[in-house]
Amino acid sequence: MTQQKGHPLIRLTDVSKSFGPIDVLRGINLDVAAGEVCCVLGDNGAGKSTLINIIAGLHQHTSGRYTVDGHDVRFGSPREALDLGISAVYQHLALVPLLPVWRNFFLGSELTRGVWPFARLDKAQMKEITDQALQNMGIVVKDLEQPVGTLSGGQRQCVAIARAIHFGARVLILDEPTAALGVKQSGVVLKYISRAAQESGVGVVFITHNPHHAYMVGDSFAILSRGEIDLRARREELSVDDLIYRMAGGAELESLQHEMGR
Repeated sequence: MTQQKGHPLIRLTDVSKSFGPIDVLRGINLDVAAGEVCCVLGDNGAGKSTLINIIAGLHQHTSGRYTVDGHDVRFGSPREALDLGISAVYQHLALVPLLPVWRNFFLGSELTRGVWPFARLDKAQMKEITDQALQNMGIVVKDLEQPVGTLSGGQRQCVAIARAIHFGARVLILDEPTAALGVKQSGVVLKYISRAAQESGVGVVFITHNPHHAYMVGDSFAILSRGEIDLRARREELSVDDLIYRMAGGAELESLQHEMGR
């Protein structure tokens, strides 16, 4: 079901996370709306992984508020987050390379025909649903019987994303989906991300190091630095050059250049 665009799905208010004496996140404020792509950028160690693990239910926040549809939540497991439609697609895709595309699409959620103990896999229906779900998002796979490992990296990402949407994702967390891809494959994934948000009304949290990729699909942006949000802005409030400048360190970089006499 398509959700009303712009409706806040999840909201983090002054969220912090500590592991013992170590403060990993401090005072995070972040909204993810239906039909929009929220890009979270930052260097290694900025806190991106901890942030998405809180959203996805792997970690509980130490303080602050985390709301879904306006209701406070404190997930005990990713299953609880998934039950509310919050799904994560990580860099290491949960796909089995030697299994066919359609089997990977339904992995763990296979459809059957008949009554146990005589039930059997409904291959025809699963293939039809897989083909339709991929085509709906502009992905054409010539042979659904081919091992998913034979697809390009971009196609595999799209299969994983399409699977999450088909099984009820309302908020889709994408962890560096273009990090290991070439230009052409990245383009396929970026196009698919934009289409998923616009046509399915999914709220997307797009984690990336790449400001160019973020600016191509993002509606809003948050730059994490040392566990805090250094920048929150809507697309209309900044240019790609502004985003690159802030990602590169901004004033700190200028200060360093001055100290080096350049």
